Amino acid sequence: MGLLSLLSSLKRDEREARILVLGLDNAGKTTILKALSEEDITQIMPTQGFNIKSLVKEGFKLNVWDIGGQSTIRPYWRNYFEHTNGLVFVIDSADRNRLVESNQELQTLLEDDKLAGVPTLIFANKQDLLQALPADEISDTMNLHLIRDRPWCIMASSAKTGEGLQEGMEWLVQSIQK
Repeated sequence: MGLLSLLSSLKRDEREARILVLGLDNAGKTTILKALSEEDITQIMPTQGFNIKSLVKEGFKLNVWDIGGQSTIRPYWRNYFEHTNGLVFVIDSADRNRLVESNQELQTLLEDDKLAGVPTLIFANKQDLLQALPADEISDTMNLHLIRDRPWCIMASSAKTGEGLQEGMEWLVQSIQK
């Protein structure tokens, strides 16, 4: 079951949703998008700009924007915030050294007026790696419990195995509908 199957759960009067996928470079954003689209994930290159997947099923359209996470690209993320219905922030759970940097970028996103109230899904990705921090530990370290201005969820995931991807996207689609 892929991302297309989620579209059937959208309300009939909501024909389109715009999802922004952000996070530091090498967190697994593109791999997650390809896995959800049921595409081959064996040959993934770092995103130098952005990838867009527009998926249509039964009259519903989900536009997923995967924006590169290199430090030189991050200042341009703001250009994509307008009309965003859902935010997916991807964290490399196995890269403890960059957790503070991930937290800073996430907090900057959450403070932006254009993303005010936008449902936010945080994928604690790469859970298939032995050194990966559990999602609840990441949540505690990043003080996610302080997020009060929007629905949010942290989901343990692995783009490689598919763990948590479907459940996370189902949560996001349902949150967008509310």
